[in-house]
Amino acid sequence: MFYTCGPNEAMVVSGFCRSPPLMIPGGRVFVIPCIQQLQRISLNTLTLNVKSDKVYTRHGVPVSVTGIAQMKIQGQNKQMLAAACQMFMGKSEAEIAQIALETLEGHQRAIIAHLTVEEIYKDRKKFSEQVFKVASSDLVNMGISVVSYTLKDVHDDQDYLHSLGKARTAQVQKDARIGEAKNKRDAVIREAHAMQEKVSAQYKNEIDMAKAQRDYELKKATYDLEVNTKKAESEMAYQLQVAKTKQRIEEEKMQVQVVERTQQIMLQEQEITRREKELEAKVKKPADAERYRLEKLAEAQRLKMIMEAEAEAESIRMKGEAEAFAVEAKGRAQAEQMAKKAEAFQQYKDGAMVDMLLEKLPLMAEEISRPLCEANKITMVSSGGGRWAQPNCQER
Repeated sequence: MFYTCGPNEAMVVSGFCRSPPLMIPGGRVFVIPCIQQLQRISLNTLTLNVKSDKVYTRHGVPVSVTGIAQMKIQGQNKQMLAAACQMFMGKSEAEIAQIALETLEGHQRAIIAHLTVEEIYKDRKKFSEQVFKVASSDLVNMGISVVSYTLKDVHDDQDYLHSLGKARTAQVQKDARIGEAKNKRDAVIREAHAMQEKVSAQYKNEIDMAKAQRDYELKKATYDLEVNTKKAESEMAYQLQVAKTKQRIEEEKMQVQVVERTQQIMLQEQEITRREKELEAKVKKPADAERYRLEKLAEAQRLKMIMEAEAEAESIRMKGEAEAFAVEAKGRAQAEQMAKKAEAFQQYKDGAMVDMLLEKLPLMAEEISRPLCEANKITMVSSGGGRWAQPNCQER
């Protein structure tokens, strides 16, 4: 069957198949009834009041010492747990505590016997460390570890400690009175020195104040001069900066105007380009088309006129050739006629001349009378000499 225990105790199983015995600090284990045995041992911390009465010290002074020790069986160390099981198995916590107490008290008495009362009383820490060291080395063999040891009380029945305290108290009081007198003397001396140092410090302080005042006035005058100079320079620099700022503003305005003008020019150029494109699209291209059409018409007209002129010239040439041929033929006929007339003239002579004159006379009369036919009236004026004056003719 199964058994369990808490962390403050250990279980030891012995018997069948358990050699050496099984030790379990805080846990569970299976135990076969009748052939195996289960035992428990406490791992609780034990508080021991270690009291040694009337133990003689190295100088033979009997003192009583009381110490407080904390100890426990170490369950994590298998060897110490095994030793504790061998020594304390079946014992109660009180019995274990009593065994440890007697061991500690023996070591405490032994250490007291090797020390004086003054050493125990004045250096309690050293005494506690010695007891802890000696007792730990002995109790470890029993499986017990000493957790802590502290000296609680030291007293005696012979008033040795009280007398020691009185002597010490008297010495302290004596030292206190001597120290008080020395302190008063030193205080008076220090007070006199302090007063002297105070007066010296006061005079020195006044001198330093005067020097400081002088240095202050000088430095103030120098600083005022520098401040006024800096103010003047600052005002001039401010005015210069204002002028520079105004100039920069004007330059920036001019730059802005230049940029605006440039933008306007660019816009105008773009507008001109747009209008040119629009003019080209709406006017120039139609004009070019019209011009091309007119050029083609003019070219066609020119070709037509050239062809007509060539045709007319050819017609005139042909007509001229025909007329020339006709004139030539007529001329030849007239020439033949004239030749015949000339022959006739040669034959008839005066008769032919009269015949020709008669033939041309009507034509001559017509030509002579033509100016007279153009006149409105004719006035005859006499000069009285029996002769007719030259007629004055007026044209119609």
